[in-house]
Amino acid sequence: MPDIPFGFSLPGAQPPDPSDPQQMQQFMNQLQQMFAAPGSGPVNWDLARQVAASQLSASGDPAVNMYEHNAVSEALRLADLWLDPASALPSGVRDATAWNRNEWVYNTLDVWKKLCDPIAGQMVGAMGDLVPEEARAQLGPMQSMVATLGGALFGGQLGQALGQLAAEVLSAGDIGLPLGPAGTAALVPANIKAYGDGLELPEDQVRLYVALREAAHQRLFQHVPWLRAHVLSAVETYANGITVNREAIEEAMSRVDPSDPESMQQMALEGIFTPEDTPQQKASLARLETALALIEGWVGHVVDSAAGERLPSVAALGEAFRRRRAAGGPAEQTFAALVGLELRPRRLREAGALWAAVTEHRGVAGRDALWDHPDLLPTDEDFADPQKFAQSRLDWDISELDNLGKDDE
Repeated sequence: MPDIPFGFSLPGAQPPDPSDPQQMQQFMNQLQQMFAAPGSGPVNWDLARQVAASQLSASGDPAVNMYEHNAVSEALRLADLWLDPASALPSGVRDATAWNRNEWVYNTLDVWKKLCDPIAGQMVGAMGDLVPEEARAQLGPMQSMVATLGGALFGGQLGQALGQLAAEVLSAGDIGLPLGPAGTAALVPANIKAYGDGLELPEDQVRLYVALREAAHQRLFQHVPWLRAHVLSAVETYANGITVNREAIEEAMSRVDPSDPESMQQMALEGIFTPEDTPQQKASLARLETALALIEGWVGHVVDSAAGERLPSVAALGEAFRRRRAAGGPAEQTFAALVGLELRPRRLREAGALWAAVTEHRGVAGRDALWDHPDLLPTDEDFADPQKFAQSRLDWDISELDNLGKDDE
């Protein structure tokens, strides 16, 4: 599991020099601000945002210029045109835009709060439990400082993890979750350029392929009303089953010297969160993995169908993206180490084969009609025999879809 350093005030910066009054005053002001405004939840999200922004500033976060804005808008417009015959779902793009890395963090923060607060709450509660019962009575109001410290520790490390993710993601929907504002399709030009350089493929082709994926994600999440809540609920249900390793917290806290800011810099909250090995947790993990695989499989199948003969590098790009999503990048691994939650879909190739089989037997409209209700979608067991699943759905008709809708009322 990777080591995740904690940037207490400014990540990547050196601890304040005690002989420099200006540095020490700045450090004390930040410390006072942290305790004065801890936030309303278990995570100090203001600190998380500041840490991510500072990290991105230190590593480089070029502003999006007018040429890049126009190129992204044109790529998303063309992507939607190509997707029209490949999908029965209409365009879901209301706003096409380009973000720099810091804007990706800012515009996705609301969803990260929803996903991470339950996990952080467990850690903060466990830190409070480490204080002996008799000491709690003596601490009185100061007991809240333990929660504040926990929120700051988690916020700081989460800020670093988000900063690393922001340096790798290619679009708003790149990791398969509906992180951005509904209807906003956004690409990150700096990351697309770096990714294209690594693949040694033309930047315009990489940008168009990313635009196709982003526009396909928007169609799915905008026109399948239950999907957004379904996916986020699957993540939350799994996250709620993650338990706190109290010994790991105690070990991490024992390494901190309050008089030594550098010890805070080096503190790592690794290994603190572990999934419960219960039938319920295994079921929630399977539900999450199946949902992510179905979404990613559908997007990959639709995009490759839409690009067809039009995009010269479509085969190479499709394979590169499948490997990238299946393995997860370094930032995703860091995030998994911090919160115990992996967001990469497993069985991605099987999901793609399943959607291809359904398209072969039912056509584009019949395939996309399966998104009308969650009970129509393939289950994990269906991945083993795509042809059997595709043929078994040939006799579904509108009356059965109507009955499914009534069952939910």
